[in-house]
Amino acid sequence: MPDRLRFVLLYGGQSAEHDVSCVSAESVLGAVDRDRYDVTTVRIELDGTWEGGDPFDLLQRAGVVFPLLHGPMGEDGTVQGLLEIVDVPYVGCGVLSSALAMDKIVAKQVLAHAGLPTVPHIAVRHGVSASSDDGMRWPRFVKPANMGSSVGVSKVRDARELTDALEYAALYDEWLLVEEGVTGREVECAVLGGLHPEATQLGEIVPSAEFYDYEDKYSGEGAELFVPADVPDEVHEDGRRLAIRAFEALRCDGLARVDFFYEEGGRGLLVNEVNTMPGFTPYSMYPRLWAHAGVNYPELIDRLVALALERHARRSSHTGRTR
Repeated sequence: MPDRLRFVLLYGGQSAEHDVSCVSAESVLGAVDRDRYDVTTVRIELDGTWEGGDPFDLLQRAGVVFPLLHGPMGEDGTVQGLLEIVDVPYVGCGVLSSALAMDKIVAKQVLAHAGLPTVPHIAVRHGVSASSDDGMRWPRFVKPANMGSSVGVSKVRDARELTDALEYAALYDEWLLVEEGVTGREVECAVLGGLHPEATQLGEIVPSAEFYDYEDKYSGEGAELFVPADVPDEVHEDGRRLAIRAFEALRCDGLARVDFFYEEGGRGLLVNEVNTMPGFTPYSMYPRLWAHAGVNYPELIDRLVALALERHARRSSHTGRTR
């Protein structure tokens, strides 16, 4: 058997999405081609300890790292910075794009500057009074700026409910996002690539609750996922175009899932957020969308690894960088 590439799967993490990462990791381990890769797993515990010892030693011996971490201290550029320091190829977005996309407030500012349609919103800093008289319609959603998987999210119907929702979201972050509620369908697009990204058709999520919450996303019960979404062809094409524009505006690389609201007969597609390390669980939209496009799970992992190696080589070719 030819030499296999040493593939390090980094999972777990210190965020509230620790368990999601662990489920995603199980799915990747079940799909990765062991004839091509020498697979090693490294788990980051909730207390920040790394299974197996010194992280620098564990990572420097890798041929490629798949940082399958969701949320802060993993998906937000922190671990990506460590991987840059040890000079190892890694799957997914770099430091800047990971940090930008993780902060929902800053991401919306960048996307709006790039001319992409977004949901009306305001930013609130915990401890600073927020006015509810901002012209947005009710109901609204309150979210921590730096969190995913619907953790810390509340739907509020009037100003009386807003204070409690802000306090709940502040358990997870100092900066909070208040968004106007959109009466529309929730659709998502998967993007894959580097210099020339590709995008899938849209998939649709029909939540079992008032919104697509944590339980819907990861229990495998409740929410219905439709691939492809039952929308006109021109909406699929608009979704592809907007997803790639969002991917490039945030300087993403490797992969991302772009989430939209679709207002039929209204504003059309509105970019909700960009996830730079989407879920890879058996119920996750990202691998489902690529499977429908003809890229099965093992091939998807192969392509992500190839993109990681390609980007590392491309960045290393800039001789002004100290390597």
